Amino acid sequence: MYHLLKKFIRMVAFRTGKYKNIYIKYCRPSGYEYANFLKKWGGFYSIGNDCHIWPYTNITDPAYTRLGNNVMLSACTILGHDGSIDVLNRAYGKKLDRVGKVDIKDNVFIGHGSIILPGVTIGPNVIVGAGSVVTKDIPEGVIAVGNPAKPIGKAYDLVEKLEKQTNELPWAELIQKREGSFDPVLEPELKRLRVEYFFND
Repeated sequence: MYHLLKKFIRMVAFRTGKYKNIYIKYCRPSGYEYANFLKKWGGFYSIGNDCHIWPYTNITDPAYTRLGNNVMLSACTILGHDGSIDVLNRAYGKKLDRVGKVDIKDNVFIGHGSIILPGVTIGPNVIVGAGSVVTKDIPEGVIAVGNPAKPIGKAYDLVEKLEKQTNELPWAELIQKREGSFDPVLEPELKRLRVEYFFND
């Protein structure tokens, strides 16, 4: 019965765009599924293909946000406006405005807890480390971390390092058989091998 209820909630959410919080709470969508929901109902300028947006990612101004292909947002915050303007307008009797687009190109990962400020472009093939604050444009192909986020290395160098490390893992053969980054068929055996390896005292 619960399975049917979840299926109904998901169907209504995708058809109407309504009940988003109920959909998130009961259906617990994957980042891929939720990105497809937001692509249809999120009000973004645009979202490319094969994106993952984890629920509870905070995007204040989706209309000013463009995501390329293969972008993953991992419970981060993307700001399209400066909230201090309202305080300044009242304090000084002004009518100021400060908004900006956030343009995230193809093949970008934004780590958990990162904050992307308005007026920023993040180039293709970039990794933004967890907890970083992106205040300026980030060039193509780098790893950026910190507050403010600064390049610390090249993404391709990380790929080569990770490939070498992966090939040395006891479960490397299973990784090569895996479909995508998560394969529910192989996951139980992968988990067993990892736990055995990590906690083999």
